[in-house]
Amino acid sequence: MKQEFYNLEIKTEGQRFYEFTNNTLNWINKNNFQNGIINLSIQHTSASLVIQENADPDVQRDMISYFDKLVPMNNSLYSHTAEGKDDMPAHIKSALTNNQISLSIKNTELLLGTWQGIFLFEHRIQPHKRIIIHHFIGN
Repeated sequence: MKQEFYNLEIKTEGQRFYEFTNNTLNWINKNNFQNGIINLSIQHTSASLVIQENADPDVQRDMISYFDKLVPMNNSLYSHTAEGKDDMPAHIKSALTNNQISLSIKNTELLLGTWQGIFLFEHRIQPHKRIIIHHFIGN
């Protein structure tokens, strides 16, 4: 049994999905992880992690549109407005999605579906530097 950690930095350029599936796969292959669990976590309260379709970019556009309608950028709705119109909506969107995801690795393969990818879902409209912690437990 072993444990390994890796911090992946992603520089965002505004509100959208940033796929990092290949970065995670490369780390798994580089370390020759056979079987175990990988936990991904983001240490930010205005961005989140999601597993979503990676084949049709319309899915990502529709997701952003839906969340923008669900949690509008309208400062008159919120008390916390110090960092701009996107700040409190970003916190709410983050609370509605995930700050961590656990996935299985079996026989060196990350168990994702055919059209699934791992994404950082940036909720802020300004550029940010995000860190995604990868924690593997297994052999």
